[in-house]
Amino acid sequence: MAKLRYFDAKIPSKSPERQLIAAHSEFLRTGRITRDRRHWLAEEKRYLTHEEVAAKTGRKLEAAGEKTHQHINGFHRSIQFPKMIFHRTLEDSPHLGYCHVTAARTKFAHYEDVSWAFYIANFYSDIGDNDNFFERIDVGYSRMYFAVAIKPGEDSTEKMSIDRSVRGNGLLFRTHDPQAAIRNILLLGARNEQLREIIRQL
Repeated sequence: MAKLRYFDAKIPSKSPERQLIAAHSEFLRTGRITRDRRHWLAEEKRYLTHEEVAAKTGRKLEAAGEKTHQHINGFHRSIQFPKMIFHRTLEDSPHLGYCHVTAARTKFAHYEDVSWAFYIANFYSDIGDNDNFFERIDVGYSRMYFAVAIKPGEDSTEKMSIDRSVRGNGLLFRTHDPQAAIRNILLLGARNEQLREIIRQL
């Protein structure tokens, strides 16, 4: 696959056509010819490095993570989650990435004690069953909210890994709807069935 190239798409304060018209108007008004090259040459595209794109993507992801964490913890005093925000971008596509928002432990369905982590991604994809976690990435949706069961990493380089013994692939939920995501997280964090029933009715 060819390496992606990115350029700065900021709109210049004046378009080249307007600058050219302004130069002609100045000549008609004063009789002087503007020698400044900015009036005659269109701005060249400035290409961004993958590091610059990854940094920009990371800032956006972490801002989304902060806002989502505030929404979750603003629901009820008895349901509070730790803020554990960090991001990763995809190696060959640094405009795509995901942000870890929070993690906790809960009793989930017939699983007695499950550790899980909640993420936001700026794309939608299937969750793979192997080391390639994201499969068939679709950028048609602007966000994906998902939670996975986690366990201590078997590989020394990773502190945590996906616990695939939960539901076969470790996926607890996945949605592109932010309201559905918040409802699912609150259900995971609710301490009793009475509170879960209130959340289900929202």
